[in-house]
Amino acid sequence: MTDYRSGAIRATGFSLGSQWIAYRHGESGDALYRRSDGSAYAKVSTGSGVVLLDDERRRTAWLSSFRLGSPTVLDWQVSDDVACLVTSAVPGIPADQLEAAQLIKAWPSIAARVRDLHAVPVNDCQFDRGLQTMFDRAADVVARDGVNPDFLDPADQDISPETLLDRVRAELPERLRQESLDRVVCHGDACMPNFMIDPETLRCTGMIDLGRLGIADRYVDFALLVGNTRETWRSAAEAQAAQNRLFDLHAIAPADRARLDFYLRLDPLTWG
Repeated sequence: MTDYRSGAIRATGFSLGSQWIAYRHGESGDALYRRSDGSAYAKVSTGSGVVLLDDERRRTAWLSSFRLGSPTVLDWQVSDDVACLVTSAVPGIPADQLEAAQLIKAWPSIAARVRDLHAVPVNDCQFDRGLQTMFDRAADVVARDGVNPDFLDPADQDISPETLLDRVRAELPERLRQESLDRVVCHGDACMPNFMIDPETLRCTGMIDLGRLGIADRYVDFALLVGNTRETWRSAAEAQAAQNRLFDLHAIAPADRARLDFYLRLDPLTWG
């Protein structure tokens, strides 16, 4: 068991008054800790990550009032170029730990949770996750040679990031037009690790990791829900059935495949 104040974190001067277990490092490089009683998590960011962690703090605090199963902010501490965000735990296990047969049962409640999020009034949300913002981020990541090839679709890993960005740019006017007609509050990173599932009932208990939450085209979330589960489903027919179920629960038919593909191409370019 690791005290939160030990090791490299001691210099921050943070004191949470409890024992913390080193959990893992996130994809952003943040250090994650779980309180020994399982009731809370701490995320520690340094350098430029402090601003991003503050973004996550503000979004988490805002969404918690809507009672959608998201965490609440328990503590926020900043010291020089280090910050720590402590949030309540959402019960359950991450959906990426489910096998296909279990995910099939959990899928309708995951889709319903996203539907409830998308129903939050846009006028109540001050956070932007819009397409132009994310395209500009992608352009910056590509310019800095910061694209992680592991995030790309296997079919795209031998294609230069500049070419991938040009493909996205070619569709940008049409996708911006679509977004202007259909903007909702999106999770922004609707991957299976960010949905918590009750292992007994296989129902979704809530959503975590809200740093990218904001107003956007609902297909931002749809694309990641579809794309992130492709390797879980046991057949193409099962994958198609899950996609159909997702769009049926959102009362959208048929799904716009080109729009899904666009956001799946854009998302990997925005991390870095």
